[in-house]
Formats: sequence, C-alpha cells, structure tokens
Amino acid sequence: MTTPYEIASQAVLEAKAALTGVNRFVHSHPELNFHEVESARCVADALETAGFLVERGTYDLPTSFRATFGSGSLIVGICAEYDALPEVGHACGHNIIASAAVGAAIGLKAVAQALDLTVVVLGTPAEEGGGGKVMMLERGAFSDLHLAMMIHPWASERLEATCLAVSHFDVTFTGKAAHASGAPWKGRNAADAMVISQVAIGLLRQQLSPGEQIHGVVTSGGEAANVIPELVTGRFMCRTHRVEDLDDLLRRVRQCFQSGALATDTEFSMAFRMPNYSHMESDQRLLGSYRRHGEQLGRSFAEDDAGVPKPTLSTDMANISLIVPTIHPLVKVEAGGASNHQYEFAAACISESADKAMIDGALLMALTAIDVAVDPSWREDLELARQRRASTKEQS
Repeated sequence: MTTPYEIASQAVLEAKAALTGVNRFVHSHPELNFHEVESARCVADALETAGFLVERGTYDLPTSFRATFGSGSLIVGICAEYDALPEVGHACGHNIIASAAVGAAIGLKAVAQALDLTVVVLGTPAEEGGGGKVMMLERGAFSDLHLAMMIHPWASERLEATCLAVSHFDVTFTGKAAHASGAPWKGRNAADAMVISQVAIGLLRQQLSPGEQIHGVVTSGGEAANVIPELVTGRFMCRTHRVEDLDDLLRRVRQCFQSGALATDTEFSMAFRMPNYSHMESDQRLLGSYRRHGEQLGRSFAEDDAGVPKPTLSTDMANISLIVPTIHPLVKVEAGGASNHQYEFAAACISESADKAMIDGALLMALTAIDVAVDPSWREDLELARQRRASTKEQS
C-alpha cells in the first residue's frame, strides 16, 4: 500500500526539473525588497501551473501572493521568500527558499484530499530589510493557518538559529556647508557628527549584554574634501535577544547620536525603516518531526547534538512564530567555507548541493506537515490553539 509520505515524496521528485527552473530564474533575477516583480511572478506562475489558485498583489503589497489548493480542515502555510541583497544578489539563498516552498506545496497537493488539507503558499516580499511578513501578519495573512514553515539555506545543518530581535533605522545629520580652508568656522560638520557617534557606539559595545549587537554603514558622507559636509546619512541595526529589550538598547544608541550632534552643533534625526523583527520561538514538536525525516534523508544534526553555538540571524519569520506554530530550520549548502551574504555563497546557491537542499527542504516540509495531518490529537491541539488566537484577537 502506498503511503501519503511516498505519494508526496514522489510528487516532489517528479517536479524537480520545474523546481530547478524556478531556482535558477530567481537566482538570475536578483531584485530588492518590495521590487521582486519578476521573481514573484515566476514563483506564482509555477504554483498556478501546478494547479493552485493564485491571488497576486495581496495584503496591499504588489509583490506578495497567496496560492491555495484544497479545502481541508487542516490549513498548512508555507512561506516563500524571493528578495535579494544589494550587490551580492542571492547570497542568502532566497531562490532556494522560493523553489523549496513550491516543491513542498506540490508534494502536499498530491495528498491534500486524502488528508483533509488546505495547502497555502504565501509569497512574502522584503525579508531583507522590509518586514513583508510583519505587514502581512498585521493584515491577516496568517490568521487562518494552523502552522507555518519555511527552510533557509545555510553553510551548516541546524534545526534552528538564535534569532535576534532587530530594529532597522536611518540616521541623518544636518550641518552647514562651508569652504573647508577659506572659512571653516562658518561650517557645521555633519561628517564629524557621524564619526563621533560611531566612536561612542564602539565604546558602548563594551557594556552591551551578550547577544546585543549594533551594525551600521555610512550611506552618504559628503562629496568634496574641501567642502564641509552639510548632510550625512547612515543606516543602522540594533539586535537583542528578545523584542522587549529593543527599546532600551535603542535609547542608549540614540544617545550616541545625540552626543555627535551636540559636539558638532548639528541636528540629527532617526527614521525607522520597517517594523521591528522579534525573537523566534520555534515549535519544538514540528522540529522533532522535521529532524526525524531529515535523518532519514541522510542529513546530520551533529552540531545541534554537540551543543555547538547556534548561528545568529534575524528574520521576519520570527514575528510569525510568536503567533502561529512555526519552524525555520537551516538546510546545509556546501559553500567551500563561505557564509551567507558573501559572493561565494551566492554562487553556491545554484550548485548541485543547492539543488539537493531545495529538494530535501521541500520533502522535509511536506513530510513534517503529513505527520501533523495523520495525527488526530495533534490536529485537534492546533485547532484549539487557532481558536484561542481568534478569541484573543476578538477580545482585544
């Protein structure tokens, strides 16, 4: 007798050529957040071709979509990301995330009627600095789901990462231009304000709690050496272990920028670019199923077992995890020692190892969802949890 696991696995494997096509297309069309026009179309088209009902431009986001198959009582959500990074393109492997999501959906479609499933793929733009999932969450995209999943390519195999809460913001210093040699006393140097602020932040790092992080780049710092810079801008990120701790770290960092402005007699402003990303709370029961199937496919979680420190990252999938049972495991791609956000990792994301990560990621999400579908008590637990969320939302 053929099992649902075998049927879903066969459907994924038979779709490999189409999935590889999606993977290669997205990789070769790197598009930045909220501008993933070609990539979103490619992923949505693949799902439509596979028999999914696709709504495009959903939740007031032009490059989002919702693809649905079935009408079962258990609603499984799979997230597809497809935005790229500036300069380094798909060095975070979102092309693999997108194609694996399509693959998992195709696998679950093959058993949806038999297992009383509704399969939902959410096309989620702007993970790299835009917070697309947070916006979609606020607009109801995840409200009907019983669980949400995605995989993320990484240089090692890990069940989960240490996912830090993060705030993204831009800083602007405004001074006064003047001739740097002829009349420097008439100027107010915005670049000096940025330098003082960066030094203050560097010293602040000595007093940060373990896991707290601050990163930043100067995005414009003047145009001519003999003109005192009047306008200087930077882009910064603050990270903490829990979203509740972000405000205090931001307060201390703001004071560093205030010190730069005060010392140089300039003005400064901070503009938050997107919603804060939270810390992640992975669903351990889902991860247990994911691990079991991963080991059956030959993937090793030795680093997890050995207690090797988890990699740190931030993602808007974390916000979903605080509302809906969620997993975001890291699937290994052989990258020759490179890590995410490097050119070498971008190249590795269309390798033979990347193709295997794509297929395995699709299989693991589908098989994990089947574990839930065939377990009546698990289904009941998830339904009760969904009802509690709905009740809480109504009361608020």
